[in-house]
Amino acid sequence: MADVIQESDHDAAAPAIADEAPILDIQGLHRHFPIRNPFGIRKGWLRALDGVSLSVAKGEIVGIVGESGCGKSTLGKAVMGLHPVTAGTVTFEGQDITARSASVDKAFRRHLQYSYQDPGASLDPRWKIGRSLQEPLIIHTDISKEERFALVRDMVRAVGLPDTHLDLYPHEISGGQQRRVGLARILTLQPKAIILDEPTSGLDVSVQATILRLLLDLKEQFELSYIFISHDLSVVRTICTRVAVMYLGRIVETGPTEEVFASPAHPYTRSLISAVPNVRGKRALQDFDLKGEPPDPSKCFPGCRFLSRCREAVQVCDSIDPVLTPCGERHSVACHLHDGVTENSTGG
Repeated sequence: MADVIQESDHDAAAPAIADEAPILDIQGLHRHFPIRNPFGIRKGWLRALDGVSLSVAKGEIVGIVGESGCGKSTLGKAVMGLHPVTAGTVTFEGQDITARSASVDKAFRRHLQYSYQDPGASLDPRWKIGRSLQEPLIIHTDISKEERFALVRDMVRAVGLPDTHLDLYPHEISGGQQRRVGLARILTLQPKAIILDEPTSGLDVSVQATILRLLLDLKEQFELSYIFISHDLSVVRTICTRVAVMYLGRIVETGPTEEVFASPAHPYTRSLISAVPNVRGKRALQDFDLKGEPPDPSKCFPGCRFLSRCREAVQVCDSIDPVLTPCGERHSVACHLHDGVTENSTGG
């Protein structure tokens, strides 16, 4: 698999975010999917993740944003082991869980959980809510039936649902209630970190606000850390303490949420933010200049992968791939306009 991995100097280390060790540390993560012809012969690789590095501190909410197909959900699933990692490492509470055995996988899954984008699809339609919530406890613990029921009842109440919902089937509750049930099932195992994949997509605005408030309350009550995957920048700005912007399998900008939104350094980030509608009816679309579609992720990129859509590109962008470079105390960007390369290049 080494032939599909780019040189290691392209994998910029995640910037330090706290003095203590992070609860989750991702370094140089690659996930490449084989592309096969109709005869099953591999003819290339789709680089869904191409050298992602990111750290999450205890109690932090890190937002992952970007266009559809940028690798957000693949990152979450690769961290969880749902997608085998091509290269790189994932460390959880100081333990390398990248190539974990079945016993290690079962032990760590109690403390690192994944909330699926479609909670209804993750619930067995043949089971009542109460049985679905008890299933993780049956798999991961040896507590008695009475203890399981008491814990499930407490978690249902913690997410704001009545006990009567335990006797309902998934199709008998709304989408927002299904989100709450999904959170309750995760919380029964008392996790320390949760990967939330589009937790508010498809919900009414008022229901979104309720779910976001619930996530913040649960974070404080159970001392949780979140990776918050979303395409909705308004939601990310509301809830996240730090944000990482992904483009074509790479993180192109990361930093404190308010700093990134107030002073976006990457042209791609500026385009995304300019497309966010203002609730007062005003839009910044006059500044929106993102044209076309992302290039084919199966191709190799000798230079910047945002080159074909960037209005600020210079000659050096054609040949040198930018890496994450500090542009503030905790703010980093992968762009030649900020790394000094353009000043040292004859083409700049």
